[in-house]
Amino acid sequence: MLAVGVPDTPLQQARGLMGRGHLGADDGMAFVFTAPTSAAFWMKDTKIPLSIAFWNSSGHIVDVLDMTPCRAAPCRRYRATHPFVGAVEVNRGYFRRYGIGIGDRVRLEQAACNL
Repeated sequence: MLAVGVPDTPLQQARGLMGRGHLGADDGMAFVFTAPTSAAFWMKDTKIPLSIAFWNSSGHIVDVLDMTPCRAAPCRRYRATHPFVGAVEVNRGYFRRYGIGIGDRVRLEQAACNL
């Protein structure tokens, strides 16, 4: 199970994991969209090699890509081969290591917080 952050605003989504020097082994960032999209992701100023999985409205993974850090524009843009409603970024190799791939199902759960 991954522990993911979910950016709340377009600015937070655009920033993503930029500038981070470390990502925990079971940590990631999930991007959730209100409608299917074909938006591209990029690695500008991202220091950590990442893998990204895209899922569709039925919760099934439609694509998994490895992404390489980029220090200066122009940076490669990474796109899923099919429209998606969500994507999750993790340390590169996470999906391969755990046998997660196209067709697998994604389930987001909100953790309860007791103060």
